[in-house]
Amino acid sequence: MAAYLLKRLLLIIPTLIGIMLISFVLIQFAPGGPIERIIAQISGSEVSATSRIGGGQGDGLSAPGGGLSGAGAAEASKYRGAQGLDPAFIKSLEKQFGFDKPAYERFGLMMWNYLRFDFGKSYFRDVSVLQLIREKMPVSISLGLWMTLATYLICIPLGIRKAVHDGEPFDTWTSGLLVLGYALPGFLVAVFLLVVFAGGSFFQWFPSRGLTGETWAQMTWAGKIVDYFWHLALPLTAMALGSFTTMTFLTKNSFLDEIRKQYVTTARAKGLGEKRILYGHVFRNAMLLIIAGFPGAFISAFFSGSLLIEKIFSLDGLGLLGWESVINRDYPVVFATLYIFSLVGLVVHLVSDFVYTLVDPRIDFESREV
Repeated sequence: MAAYLLKRLLLIIPTLIGIMLISFVLIQFAPGGPIERIIAQISGSEVSATSRIGGGQGDGLSAPGGGLSGAGAAEASKYRGAQGLDPAFIKSLEKQFGFDKPAYERFGLMMWNYLRFDFGKSYFRDVSVLQLIREKMPVSISLGLWMTLATYLICIPLGIRKAVHDGEPFDTWTSGLLVLGYALPGFLVAVFLLVVFAGGSFFQWFPSRGLTGETWAQMTWAGKIVDYFWHLALPLTAMALGSFTTMTFLTKNSFLDEIRKQYVTTARAKGLGEKRILYGHVFRNAMLLIIAGFPGAFISAFFSGSLLIEKIFSLDGLGLLGWESVINRDYPVVFATLYIFSLVGLVVHLVSDFVYTLVDPRIDFESREV
């Protein structure tokens, strides 16, 4: 196992470079960019993607006096809308954003900095990328952690009971509810919950925005816990509803597959009780895939974020940050988050393989080719 882990660790670096290279090349062909955005701000033609980033805050440059001159200063430019701007001003923008260097040099410098975990500063916010990500982490941690735990705590017992009562009325009607929940888009469920239970048109039972209330700092620790989960109730319900289906049916099918095996028949023939067979023999084998997949499921929920859910409930997390960064061509944030998420994803896959061996020592990854 040690040799396998070492090989996987060594493969992380070239895999990361490949992911970043493909993304970097694709970005080079994408229309627009940070320079075009600033030019649009200066000319007054920009329509900001989000109200909180609009206005060019933090870019630190404005057109110098005389830059918007008439035909005397107008020169052809490779940037859309740059006609009439002083070429020296355009050059200063290119130098500020690093576009005065060739693409291969920019990519090499970026990867060298990223390998040292130096992610630089956001183009349009006067703050480092790591600090920006840290500011959004509480929302993503809350949604990812509690959604994953709720999914496992509800779906595993439900899946086991469905397997035990396979084909019975309980199995039939719960399957219908699960399929219905899976078919409903999360954002649609979020809007429904907001309208019905958060003061939209009917009841004012839950708060409609944020992670905490306005008086959270003055609350007791018990009051803070209650307020925190009260704010999370509707967003978590909207996010987790669809994920219940996959996990429940995975659990049910795993248990059904094990229940039908010969060793269960043998255990019954020896006179063992159904509970002892189910939890003493079947459980460990059936839960192999589910338990080993927990690290990956948690990290996926933790980092993926849900843009629409965050937007509907006014939660400022990584999902909203990623969307704003792409729309506003804030490349340091886009590439840094991609790098961090890819690195964590690769490490978690490695951890998942290691958990497999802990759950079932019979699994030997060293006999497989990486």
